[in-house]
Amino acid sequence: MAIEHTPAISCTKCKTKLPWESYNTPAPVPCPSCGVLTYAAVFPAASEGPRKGELGDALLDGSEASCFFHAGKKAVIACEMCGRFLCSLCDIELGGRHLCSGCISSGRKKGKIKNLGRRRMLYDEVALAVAVVPIIFVWPTLITAPVAIILAIRHWKAPSSVIPRTRIRFVLALLIAGIQVAAWITLFVVLAVGK
Repeated sequence: MAIEHTPAISCTKCKTKLPWESYNTPAPVPCPSCGVLTYAAVFPAASEGPRKGELGDALLDGSEASCFFHAGKKAVIACEMCGRFLCSLCDIELGGRHLCSGCISSGRKKGKIKNLGRRRMLYDEVALAVAVVPIIFVWPTLITAPVAIILAIRHWKAPSSVIPRTRIRFVLALLIAGIQVAAWITLFVVLAVGK
């Protein structure tokens, strides 16, 4: 039987994911990595994988696993972090992994889930501030203008915010910083020619 999704059970010693062929065997089988004998008994629903767009099947009899959060719903997959059985309502796919809401919440608080952004740097506002604020004192623009240009160019395609934003701040930062750089170049040329 070909299984599309990745197994959720790991070896207790080396934490390597166990292949599906080692599940529900009559006797313990060696781990493919470390060779320790393992035995994994799983419900048949684990091999089916999650189904999309369903409200969750009702649990028909005691031979099927039920969802940890909905006792009357049939489990379709186990959470890859905690192992809780989940129905199709509770399964959250994030970065190719299937997780429950509890693990998403604790992973967000602890910063353990890579694909779950906790905050975003608004580089467009940083670039604009670096270009505009030093104008008050003039001389820092010798350093901050090139920094603003580098920030605007480097982070032009970076995700800006959950709320869609235009790149007008980047454009303004590039324009203001470009004028500052041109002014400094002109000043240096005038001073060099005047000598």
